[in-house]
Amino acid sequence: MDYNIILDQTQQYVRNFFSSHVDEKIVYHDRTHTEQVVKAVRMIAQHYQLSERDFFIVNVAAWFHDTGYFNGGASGHEQRGAEMAIAFLTGTGVDAEAIQSIKGCILATQIPQKPTNLLEDIVCDGDLFHLGTDDFGARNKLMRKEMEAVQNKQISKEDWRKSTIRLLETHHYHTDYCRLLLNEKKQENLDKLRAKEGVPPITNTLTALLRLHEQEDDPVEGGGEKERKKKKKDPGRGIDTVFRITSNNNQRLSSQADSKAHIMIQVNSIIISVLLSLLLRKIEEHTNLAIPATILLTVNLATIIFSILATRPHIPPGTFSKQDLDEKKVNLLFFGNFYKMSLQEYASGMLQMMDDRDFLYGSLIRDVYFQGIALGNKYRWLRLSYNTFMYGLIISVLAFMIAALAYPSK
Repeated sequence: MDYNIILDQTQQYVRNFFSSHVDEKIVYHDRTHTEQVVKAVRMIAQHYQLSERDFFIVNVAAWFHDTGYFNGGASGHEQRGAEMAIAFLTGTGVDAEAIQSIKGCILATQIPQKPTNLLEDIVCDGDLFHLGTDDFGARNKLMRKEMEAVQNKQISKEDWRKSTIRLLETHHYHTDYCRLLLNEKKQENLDKLRAKEGVPPITNTLTALLRLHEQEDDPVEGGGEKERKKKKKDPGRGIDTVFRITSNNNQRLSSQADSKAHIMIQVNSIIISVLLSLLLRKIEEHTNLAIPATILLTVNLATIIFSILATRPHIPPGTFSKQDLDEKKVNLLFFGNFYKMSLQEYASGMLQMMDDRDFLYGSLIRDVYFQGIALGNKYRWLRLSYNTFMYGLIISVLAFMIAALAYPSK
């Protein structure tokens, strides 16, 4: 099935629906919001490398999740949106299980959100993606305007601010990706609202200490607009986010590689067990199968070896010197560089690294780089394992066929 064609049809259908169902009261849950949710869902889905079918499911759910607002209002709009999606997809060839998954994703967006699987997590996080972005203020004002128009009553800034604070305090992102990417900005948005209420902002202790440290190191006090603009443009937060997401990606890819290697080891071990227990015991009766069996055993053994090499860890010496610290050459974030050092030596090195911004970011860069090197080696061996198994299996099957047809056993 070509899911892209149906997804294009879905996009066109929902856009036409919004064009033909214009309601001046609904200024938040409109086409703009839906397209922003679709964009966010696609970004999250691409991060998790979903299959074509799952990618289709979350995108269709994102397109339909708020269409129910225009034929019955806010109450129960998720159920109506799900029913619209089902009606549209019926007869398109999409299987019933996928349609039910789409329905589940739409219903999961009901506040409070209660997703039960990754696909529902992705759609829920896409729906409230803006809570952790710079667009939060503008989108929140539109939401208040819509609520006032729909309920036909004024909502004071204070009441709206309190309800928004409750939403931000109780909300949490469901995917690791959104937690890493958006939580810090969402906390900032919450702190701004709390400040207007006279409530001290809850900030991360480490972040506060780092800010204090930067203020102490700044030689300019009240240096004017130019210095303030320079600080405002400090990319530190973005850099931290990049490192967190990159490390998370590397860890996920490493786990996937280990899982694939484990599968190859299991499959080939089973094949070897079957060959040794069944075929080789009767090799004297079927001498024509000796060569194909040997080929298959060799392929299985080579595949297992390559899979083991893909997962075999490399352990560095586990020590570092004072010179390494002074020259900022050691990466204290990787256990292989310090596991033989004493706690006092390691703690001293860590404090030295955390006190030097260049040393700290240099260590993070080295950590990500060597993670990439390790991943490259792991996936190279894994690819060799898969290629050996794939081509070796083809050759073995051909060898068995030739042996059976050209040299039948007597």
